[in-house]
Amino acid sequence: MSILIVDDNEANLFVIEKLLNRAGYADHLSFTSANDLFAYLDSDNPYIVAEQVDVILMDIMMPEVDGIEACRRLQEMPHLKDIPVVFVTALEDTAKVVEALDAGGTDYLMKPIKKTELLARLRVALRLKYEKDWHKKQEEKITNELELSMQVQTSLLSEPVYNDNLLIKASYLPAFKLAGDLYYWRQIDEHKFAAIQLDMMGYGISSSLVCMFISSVLRDAIRTNPDPEYVISELNKWMTSLNHYNQKIPYYFTAIYLTIDTAERKIEYINAGHPTAHAMIDGHEIAELKSNTCAVGFFPEIHTDKKTIHYTSSLQLLICTDGVHEAIDKYEQAGTEYLRHLVTNPFPCTKETEPLDLVLTPEQKESGADDMCIILIQAT
Repeated sequence: MSILIVDDNEANLFVIEKLLNRAGYADHLSFTSANDLFAYLDSDNPYIVAEQVDVILMDIMMPEVDGIEACRRLQEMPHLKDIPVVFVTALEDTAKVVEALDAGGTDYLMKPIKKTELLARLRVALRLKYEKDWHKKQEEKITNELELSMQVQTSLLSEPVYNDNLLIKASYLPAFKLAGDLYYWRQIDEHKFAAIQLDMMGYGISSSLVCMFISSVLRDAIRTNPDPEYVISELNKWMTSLNHYNQKIPYYFTAIYLTIDTAERKIEYINAGHPTAHAMIDGHEIAELKSNTCAVGFFPEIHTDKKTIHYTSSLQLLICTDGVHEAIDKYEQAGTEYLRHLVTNPFPCTKETEPLDLVLTPEQKESGADDMCIILIQAT
C-alpha cells in the first residue's frame, strides 16, 4: 500500500507524514507540486506505479497546477482514474470544495488537520480503493472467461465447403461476445450434406451455453440418422429434457435443418419456426422454405413435416436469422421481399467474400441489435 501526499507547503507535508507514521502507515511519498506528482506517476513503468498507489492526499491551492486541475488530469488517465483523491484544504469556500469533488475527488479534509479525522477519511478511501480493485479483477476474470467461451463457441462453427458442384458458406455477426445463433453442416456421403441454422431464444452467456449443448446433441443425431424428421425430433426431445430441469427460464430455438443431395439434386428440409428462407431453382423459379412446424423446445412433442425441393441444373439458397431481417427493415425495406428479390441474382461468393457483405450494407450491420447469421448454399 502506498499513500502519495501533495502540498506546496513543506510544513503541512511534515505534519501529515508524522501522523501517518504514528498510525502505522509507513509507505508514503511526498511531493511539493502536482508536476512532481505526475513526473513520478509517468515514470518508466507507469502502470506498475499506478497499481502500487492506494490514495492521494492533495492540497487544493497550489501554484502552477492546483489540486482540482491535477484531479481532472488523473480522471482522464484510465490507469490512474480509480485512485481515490482526498483533498486537504484550508479553504472554507463551499463552492470550491464542491468543484473539487465534481472534478473527481473522493473526499476532503479541512486544515488544521486532526489525526482522528485524517485516519477516518483515509480508511474510507482505502476501502473504496480495495473495492474498486476487487471489481476490476473480477471484470478482467469475466472478460477472459468470455473470451475463452467465445473461442470455444466459434470453434463449433463449420468451415466453408468449396466443392466442384457445391458451395456452403456462412457469415456470422454476434451482437455480443457470446451469441445464440449457430450454424453447422456435416458431410454424410460423397454427394450428401446435412446443414442447420438455428437461433436460440435470448442473448448472452445462458443462450450460448444452451447453444453449445445443442451443438453436441446435433452432432450425435446427424451421425445416427441425418433425416430431418429424426434430427428435429431428437433436438426437441433434448430441449424438452433441459427445460424439465430448468423451470425458471424455458429455452427454445427456431431452426432450418436440411439435407442436400447433389446426386439426386434435391433438398429435404424442416423449418421449425425460423424466418422464411429463399431459393432460386434452375435460375428462374423461386421457392420459399416457410415454417412448417413450431420452434424446437416449445412442446414435449413436435409434429414434423418434411418438405422436398428438386432442382435440375442449379440451386441458390439463402438462409437468414431474424437479426438480418430486422437490420434490413430498419432501412424501410421489407426483409422478406428484399431477400426474395436478392436471391434471384447469382452471388459471386468466393473465399474472399462473405454472404453478409452481399446482403447488408455496413450501416445495416452496425445498426443491428440482434445476432446476424446468413448461410449461402449454391449447387450445380
